[in-house]
Amino acid sequence: MIEPLRKSTREEREQWLKEAHYNVFQLRSEQVYIDLLTDSGTGAMSDRQWSQLMLGDESYAGATSFYNFEGVVKKLFNFKYVIPTHQGRAAENVLFSYLVKEGNVIPGNAHFDTTKGHIESRKAHAIDVTTDEAKNTQLEVPFKGNVSIEKLTKVLEDNKGNVPFMVLTVTNNTVGGQPVSMKNIEETCALCHKYGVPVVMDSARFAENAYFIKTRELGYADKSIKEITAEMFSHVDGMTMSAKKDGLVNMGGFIATNNEDWYQGAKLFCIPFEGYVTYGGMNGRDLNALAAGLDENTEFDMLETRIHQVAYLAKKLDEYGIPYQRPAGGHAIFVDADKVLDQVPIEEFPAQTLTCELYLEAGIRACEIGYMLADRDPETRENRFGGLDLLRLCIPRRVYTDNHMDVIAAALKNVYDRRHEITRGVAIEWEAPLMRHFRAHAPLIKKRDRMGL
Repeated sequence: MIEPLRKSTREEREQWLKEAHYNVFQLRSEQVYIDLLTDSGTGAMSDRQWSQLMLGDESYAGATSFYNFEGVVKKLFNFKYVIPTHQGRAAENVLFSYLVKEGNVIPGNAHFDTTKGHIESRKAHAIDVTTDEAKNTQLEVPFKGNVSIEKLTKVLEDNKGNVPFMVLTVTNNTVGGQPVSMKNIEETCALCHKYGVPVVMDSARFAENAYFIKTRELGYADKSIKEITAEMFSHVDGMTMSAKKDGLVNMGGFIATNNEDWYQGAKLFCIPFEGYVTYGGMNGRDLNALAAGLDENTEFDMLETRIHQVAYLAKKLDEYGIPYQRPAGGHAIFVDADKVLDQVPIEEFPAQTLTCELYLEAGIRACEIGYMLADRDPETRENRFGGLDLLRLCIPRRVYTDNHMDVIAAALKNVYDRRHEITRGVAIEWEAPLMRHFRAHAPLIKKRDRMGL
């Protein structure tokens, strides 16, 4: 299906952004020309997936759609126990409700927002153990999403008996959609298992990670995506997945593991939070569509087409000299806002400022992955400014053409060309105590001087 895109005027966008409290999450979809907020649930399904919708079994318990879905998950990931949930954060909520206790330490390669939120809301601690190579956005290395074995060793050594599991995120979204190598997956899991710590793979973009292993890592060029996927998951103890990304569906997620204790414990929370264990918040028709999507998206041609479009946008930004996290990731381009808006101080959130400027320029809705998303330290309540401050241009699957990529690049170039005129950022007027970026009120600072704030 197709849908019209409505062009708007600068004056309209200024009013809409003001009404949205300068937070693009609060915009209405019809106020957006090209929507790059997320690739989560925003893709287009295939004819095979649509046909599977018609075969959905909506039985409350034991639906054939569940067993169809379960069979695909077992075949791809080789896990015995499978629990569907309505999306990835629900999978985290169900599993973490059983596993995470107050005071626990959970290391990970840059936990994403909901993952960190589910940990910190339970008064546990999420500790980032990503390789330092990820901090240099202009460094060209193939696997910037990797875990630092040295950092992980220190966390495991210093917190013996208090680490219920580690989260291994593939691809690593927070540092720019960067992949994790098979070698690093194996080394990370071996180290954790040495300390008796199981590993949970945050698998939202596992297929894209497998693609990069095939195309970048020695010894995998002749292996299929499905073979690489099986090897990746052979090292870990379980997985949570937002199926709205590499599952190619608009809603869905799941937990899978070979750990029977985890399975029995997660079921205790699935039923009151999500629904019965054979539907877990999903319709039977959506379980069918997800089964087809997982099968489709573990084929090389599908992934190559999708990832090449992201690379095409990266090439356009290269032509304009716009800095981004290099090399280009699988699902998005992450523009280095600190380098683009280098006159905006970090306490005025350069990436959030750039997000607003891009929308005002051309009605393009992107997403801040930086200081706003990083939230406050749960103990000191100070802003966390230690990581990267990125503008994510997230490309929905099978939705836009390369012509849309040209428009995106041109709009960003227009903002980039006047970057020296942008010397002020945004000021947070209101924020939620957890995962503030979704609802924060953060107006642009215009002509007020800094002493007047």
